Amino acid sequence: MNEETAAPAPAIDRGTQAALIFALVAERLTTYYEQALWPTEAQGASLAADWLRRSKRVLPLAERKRLSALSDHLARQIAASLSRQAGLYTVHEMTESLDPNYFSEIGGSLLAECEQALASERATLPAWDAEPALPRARGHPKNMIEAAPPEVHYDFRFAA
Repeated sequence: MNEETAAPAPAIDRGTQAALIFALVAERLTTYYEQALWPTEAQGASLAADWLRRSKRVLPLAERKRLSALSDHLARQIAASLSRQAGLYTVHEMTESLDPNYFSEIGGSLLAECEQALASERATLPAWDAEPALPRARGHPKNMIEAAPPEVHYDFRFAA
């Protein structure tokens, strides 16, 4: 099957974007606590591409970099507000929360923070820039912004 006849990649909804930010935050914090280094925006975007490829999804580089930057900001906020021991525990809970069979209040509240960061970032953008995955340069009208789905589904299958 060549690229032209291949089935289109599944759309990346807001829940999946929040889940991707969550997984990137967990990865950033893990790297920070284990190596005292912060992954770059490009490294986060590359990691996101690898995870998405596992579920046969794609996201433009600009969108992956935007989500990577959001995850970096959130990860640094978390690290600044926790002791090393509390941070290590939080990272453990976040990593375990990537398993859909594991329930964690910490993971759930941080996932809500990721969704809030995504929502607040979109609220601050002008209407025509609210969906970077649909750039105007490719002929998309300014007002062609999808409304948020009434029910958000979190999909962590890309991080397995």
